[in-house]
Amino acid sequence: MKNNPIRLAVIGGSGLYQMPELENVHEVRVSTPFGDPSDALLAGELSGVPVVFLPRHGRGHVHTPGEVPYRANIYALKSLGVQWIIGVSACGSLREELPPGHIVIPDQLFDFTKDRPRTFFGAGLVAHVSVADPFCPDLSLLLADTVAEAGGTVHRGGAFITIEGPRFSTKAESRAFRAWGMDIIGMTTSPEAFLAREAGMCYAVMAHITDYDVWHESEAPVTVEMVIRRLQANVATAQQAIALLAPRLAGTERVCDCSRALAAALITAHDHIPPETRGKLHTITEPYL
Repeated sequence: MKNNPIRLAVIGGSGLYQMPELENVHEVRVSTPFGDPSDALLAGELSGVPVVFLPRHGRGHVHTPGEVPYRANIYALKSLGVQWIIGVSACGSLREELPPGHIVIPDQLFDFTKDRPRTFFGAGLVAHVSVADPFCPDLSLLLADTVAEAGGTVHRGGAFITIEGPRFSTKAESRAFRAWGMDIIGMTTSPEAFLAREAGMCYAVMAHITDYDVWHESEAPVTVEMVIRRLQANVATAQQAIALLAPRLAGTERVCDCSRALAAALITAHDHIPPETRGKLHTITEPYL
């Protein structure tokens, strides 16, 4: 792995990695100071480029959105040397012009979750990371381009609100989110995007619209069956976009600010950081401490 590092990771449904282009497939198991990831990681190669897939909810979909071990997932990918993360998610549309079947590459994120650990930091080490632009603009641009080339109808930009779940919205909530200016809604992008930024990793989302949430007057309210059916219809597009993206990232050097997110974020005096905390976060903070 050191000779051929894995730089690209895909977090999404377990069916994503069942693609004919993926070769030399093998499992990778990683333990972290934050527990085990959602499941074993599946590594392979796309056009000779190492890629790792992580089923966000575990194989068989066993973790609710609030139970997903987000910190362990991101830490595990960081420990493998991953620099780019593509999050593939189902989402509801809050706009008439964003119909089911389309794909959004959002540029903004609103965290409306309530009960999830949101940071790697604490226990004597404080960091205030900047997430004014929570998704990597360079990676998002490349992702949108490859989704379009794969035949998807892609929308560039949009505000993505993450709710706690696991229930769907009430109509009052859905109407309020629309009034706030949100465009799409899901349950897993927060805190995934923020943890990736703390870890100095580029993160972008391929959000597949499966429904109109519950606000639409002429469309049926969202159901699990609706989400699964429409998401499965877009799996081939997602796989093709990832297959196109992997070789374009190979050999690419990052010029965005994502990798330097902690440079101005750590505020605790170094001689006040507890040794245990310093050791626990070494993989993330090593360049700065």
